[in-house]
Amino acid sequence: MIKTDILIIGAGPTGLFTVFEAGLLKLKCHLIDALPQPGGQCSEIYPKKPIYDIPGFPEILAGDLTKNLLEQGKQFEPGFTLGERAETIEKQEDGSFIVTTNKGTKHQAPVVAIAGGLGSFEPRKPAIDGIEDYEDKGLEYFIKDPEVYRNKKVVISGGGDSALDWSIFLADVASSVTLIHRRNEFRGALDSVEKVRELTLLNKIKLITPAEVTGIQGNGKVESVTVVKDGEESILETDHFIPLFGLSPKLGPIGNWGLEIEKNAIKVDNSLNYQTNIPGIFAIGDVNTYPEKLKLILCGFHEATLMCQAAYRIINPGKKYVLKYTTVSGIDGFDGTRKEAPKAVIQSIN
Repeated sequence: MIKTDILIIGAGPTGLFTVFEAGLLKLKCHLIDALPQPGGQCSEIYPKKPIYDIPGFPEILAGDLTKNLLEQGKQFEPGFTLGERAETIEKQEDGSFIVTTNKGTKHQAPVVAIAGGLGSFEPRKPAIDGIEDYEDKGLEYFIKDPEVYRNKKVVISGGGDSALDWSIFLADVASSVTLIHRRNEFRGALDSVEKVRELTLLNKIKLITPAEVTGIQGNGKVESVTVVKDGEESILETDHFIPLFGLSPKLGPIGNWGLEIEKNAIKVDNSLNYQTNIPGIFAIGDVNTYPEKLKLILCGFHEATLMCQAAYRIINPGKKYVLKYTTVSGIDGFDGTRKEAPKAVIQSIN
């Protein structure tokens, strides 16, 4: 059983910033996310796309924002359960909650903060007959360990940042990389598109466009795929087929937790602290809804800050918290680090 003060469901930007705000209040956090790495959409869908509305950053790449948030919260030593989806929740007699994942990992906390963005993400699967028969048998929707593909033949399908970035990365790992996209134009970052074209000229990536993978063949595992280009079919031998068509957001099992739902979002009281209809459970970021809601990262940061104040009162009933600016109080990390502004030394003059 993993025990913590605040259990955060969703490790996107809002969830990661919650770690920092909770840490200022001496509250420990543990995060659950169905994706294999923190960052949510910022790391999985558009890591190289610039974001322009983060305060203090005229422009920052989504992947860099994730790195900065992880670095900011590192001093408060958050825990992570990644690659697992929050499945069930049970309220205990002492008022705490036990959340169990789809892999059976149990977590207990007095406060649960749902920061799941648009919900749990599931891969968008291509319409290929019998595709389920090859899942985890040479067919992968996520790349968790690039070393799996060392000296292997890899076919990647897709036209976004993930398809481009992984094609570039695996060009130096796999024995061959083939990138297939149904259009000649890509939807990824311009520098990634240019890099793929450079590697194509160097014969490190084989680019097939416009084309689609329409079939998979193999005896118990992927051995080849059927590619259709200009109406003509061809068979391409491969060890791995990786369709990277993005992720489909769904509220998932959280929708069965007894929370008040409106248009696939969780209703909260935005006039106070973003608590749901179940005391002790909060929803922050894009996953919640309330009058005049704006789905912006900076709004999620604001919601996380107020939620942590409410969490402090639940965890420390009757104890008053006096807000002190970090410029005055400094920051004491759980790892023993101390950050504070240098103090002026005034010497008396006789």
